[in-house]
Amino acid sequence: MSDMFKAIADKVQQTQPSIVFPEGTDERILEATVRLKSEGVLNPIVVGNEDEIKSKAADLQLDVSALEIYDPETYGDFEELVKAFVERRKGKATEEDARKILQTPNYFGTMLVHVGKAAGLVSGAAHSTGDTVRPALQIIKTKEGVKKTSGVFVMVKDNERYIFGDCAINISPNSTDLAETAIEAAKTAKVFDIDPKVAMLSFSTKGSAVSPETEKVVEATQIATEKAPELVLDGEFQFDAAFVPSVAAKKAPDSPLKGEANVFIFPSLEAGNIGYKIAQRLGNFEAIGPILQGLNKPVNDLSRGCNAEDVYKLALITAMQGLEG
Repeated sequence: MSDMFKAIADKVQQTQPSIVFPEGTDERILEATVRLKSEGVLNPIVVGNEDEIKSKAADLQLDVSALEIYDPETYGDFEELVKAFVERRKGKATEEDARKILQTPNYFGTMLVHVGKAAGLVSGAAHSTGDTVRPALQIIKTKEGVKKTSGVFVMVKDNERYIFGDCAINISPNSTDLAETAIEAAKTAKVFDIDPKVAMLSFSTKGSAVSPETEKVVEATQIATEKAPELVLDGEFQFDAAFVPSVAAKKAPDSPLKGEANVFIFPSLEAGNIGYKIAQRLGNFEAIGPILQGLNKPVNDLSRGCNAEDVYKLALITAMQGLEG
């Protein structure tokens, strides 16, 4: 495990928060949660039928006796969750609706976070992003002043760390969306001890091309600067002008970034998704995430192609987000 994750684990271990895992019969989830519990890093809560979870664990030769297992069908405080869900949905769900909806593991797990039974949630090993994000948006909701959640990746190789976003959620963000993503990404960077220097990316640098696409990024830069004037943030930039000091000196000599950006905001989901996968596959960077940002409490989405190590690391990140508030 890298020094970065060792540092996160050490900090999380001081409080050992509870993190809920709605996919309790998935072998990757079981392997990671048993490890997290045995190492005393945090307290995993796995959701599902207890007999099925124990049977799966036995097949995998895993000891789950120390894990907290919550089954929606037998959970003692289920009616408390029902009432809290109805109140949170403000007339959009009856108690009968709530009892049915909360049998769904992701909704059940998200409600545990909402009522304070857990500090955060990790799902997505066996569910789509929509199945993970939808309950979070309906129950946890976005922070005041944030209209949309966004998804970023932490790109790690040796001692290099960068934030790429939005690479997971918003297909065609407008200027306000990009500005929100940038501000929240800077906060995410700090969780990883990255001093954020934010570049708003485009195919143009400081007016070298003018189009609706570049103007969107220029406007986003203005909005973000007005909302968070303390940030080192600039745009619009081509990637090389944001990342290579010698190129920055030629293309944007007056920019505060000076070719040292470490948080990169892509102008669209397709650009972000392509960009992080190029860095991952050609650059041999580890892509950690997507990490959802802008929510009142941390909920994070695994890739369905994840392994147990990915689950372990995203759980640490989720716990760390909870500590950072």
